[in-house]
Amino acid sequence: MADESPAENTAAQAAPQIQMRVLGQFIRDLSFENVMAQKGVSGDVQPEIAVQVNLDAKKRSTEHQYEVAIKLNLKSKAKGMEDVLFLCEIDYCGLFHIEGVADDQLHPFLMIECPRMLFPFLRRIVSDITRDGGYPPVNLDNIDFVGLYRNELMRRQAEAQKAEA
Repeated sequence: MADESPAENTAAQAAPQIQMRVLGQFIRDLSFENVMAQKGVSGDVQPEIAVQVNLDAKKRSTEHQYEVAIKLNLKSKAKGMEDVLFLCEIDYCGLFHIEGVADDQLHPFLMIECPRMLFPFLRRIVSDITRDGGYPPVNLDNIDFVGLYRNELMRRQAEAQKAEA
C-alpha cells in the first residue's frame, strides 16, 4: 500500500464532498383543461404539443435547504389545425438539502442538477394526466437543463447590454 503524497492529501481535503438529498417533492399547482371534451367534440386526433419550461430556485429558512420548481406549460393542438385539444400547466417542486457546493457554483447547481433529479417524476405525472384526459400519454423528451441555463444567461446579458445602450 502506497502512502498518499502531501499534495494528494491536500487536494483531497481542499475539494469538499458535495452532499445532495431530496427532502421532498410536491405539486404546487396543476391545471389540465380538456378543451375538446368541453366542446363536446370527440374522435381520433393527433396532437401537436408545444412545451414551455421555466425554472425557479430559492433558499429556504433552514440552513443548506433550497426549493427548486419546474413550471411546465403544455399546449396541444390538433395536427394541421388550430383547434386547441388541451392545456396543461404544472408547477412541480422539490426540497433539497445541499452542502459542499461553492457559492459561485450554487446557482447553476440549483438550476441544472436539481431539475434533473425532479424531471423523471414530473414526466410521469404529465404522462398520467394526458392519458387520463383521453389522449395518448405525453412522454416528454429529456430537457437539456444545461442549455436552458446557458440560454437564460445569454438572454440576461443581452438585456443588460440593451439597457446600457
